Amino acid sequence: MKSIIINNTTREQRYAVLHDQTVETLVINQPKQHSTVGNIYLGIVEKVLPGMNAAFVDIGEGKSGYLHRDKLASFLASNEEKEVKASRSISSYVHQGERILVQVEKDATGTKGPKLTGVIELQGNYLIYMPSGRYVAISKKIENNQMREKWRQWGYQIKAEAEGLILRTTSIEQSEETLISELNQLRDEYNELFLKSKAMKKTGKVYERNTFIDEILNLTKGNEAGEIIVDDVSTKAILEKNSQLPVRLYSGKENIFSAYRIEHEVEKALKRIVWLENGAYLIFDEAEALTVIDVNTGKFAGKSNYEETVLKTNEWAAVEVARQIRLRDIGGIILIDFIDMKEESSRKRIFHKIKEELSKDERRTNVIGFTPLGILQLTRKKTKPAILEALTDKCPTCEGSGRILSAETMAFRLERELWEYRINDSEAIHIHTTEEVARIFSGEQHVHKKRMEEIIGMKIIFTVIDTNMPFYEIRQFGEKAE
Repeated sequence: MKSIIINNTTREQRYAVLHDQTVETLVINQPKQHSTVGNIYLGIVEKVLPGMNAAFVDIGEGKSGYLHRDKLASFLASNEEKEVKASRSISSYVHQGERILVQVEKDATGTKGPKLTGVIELQGNYLIYMPSGRYVAISKKIENNQMREKWRQWGYQIKAEAEGLILRTTSIEQSEETLISELNQLRDEYNELFLKSKAMKKTGKVYERNTFIDEILNLTKGNEAGEIIVDDVSTKAILEKNSQLPVRLYSGKENIFSAYRIEHEVEKALKRIVWLENGAYLIFDEAEALTVIDVNTGKFAGKSNYEETVLKTNEWAAVEVARQIRLRDIGGIILIDFIDMKEESSRKRIFHKIKEELSKDERRTNVIGFTPLGILQLTRKKTKPAILEALTDKCPTCEGSGRILSAETMAFRLERELWEYRINDSEAIHIHTTEEVARIFSGEQHVHKKRMEEIIGMKIIFTVIDTNMPFYEIRQFGEKAE
């Protein structure tokens, strides 16, 4: 049974999806990291780069957005042959200074701006409408080929030539009249947005999508039994009107995430090391575009031969890795370093196991396979920052590297810098530093400090500062009395 637990009483919005009491999905939205995916903007093309077949578009949100030629409405609207279009530069379809309506496909992350598309999508309950899509697509969850073809042909009959449609899974359960009514409603909605953008004098937001509520409603559009439990009355009212699952209000004193044992999963999703129940553990190293996951046997020794122990550990790890990828919302390239398996059959078993577990993921994933070095490669669509990036900041000391300069390094660096002051008229030099740096610099019985004082012709006076980071700062030259 599926349960959706929603914590929406504070500015930080959170929800978790539980399958049989196990947390499978965790979503946390903070105001500063509010997703812009689905938002529509009036933008102005800042730069056109023919070499990249892309343009950078100012949408009034600070960082310029990236827009590829193939995502331009004008590119899709062209009636030229595919080969001709593919050979043309982006300059044939857009120019610098042009006003253009765009939609965010992927949030800005790190130093990168948002990824944009000129193919606007408006979402209904049963249809996704594209004013300039030119094609009809059917939900992949509809597996019957005859059914898919029937609805595809119907879609081409009701849409205009320039328009595009995506029929959702629930659309085939509706009457044609219901779907046509929703299509007309979405057309009217787009016309209003288009007129609004025409009246705007500068770049800015034309439409803002409530991604938090939309994501939850999308999770309820299936036939799976379940319930929604929410701690906010207004959110409950919205969900009761639109949800296919029963909605219940939680009114306990304890935070709803704590009451349903989800809070510890949030903490777990921020840790580098995740222990498995059998004593093995996973190590997560997340970078901007790449995540490496290392599997270790840890305390698990097994009760049979080594190969079987390794296979069992890797199978448990595959299940937890897939769950952690969803919980942490890791996207981009993912490399999993499973414990080395000698048998090809073992690698195939793990490959199919991770594919099976990732098939539960709402986000698109592609399991590529094992490299010659035995590392499993996969990709997962990334639309917003992972939980680690969203909830944490880089350490100001190490700048996110996880390393800082040692006390020895700082002491020797100070020694080299003081060497440059050996020709100076001052009597003394005053330095702020940590106790460890001062001790290493000075040496036993201050032998190194005395030697340096003779070389530079000045008395070295330390003031010890209490801090965890080894450092020094030269504060003043002058008389000893000063």
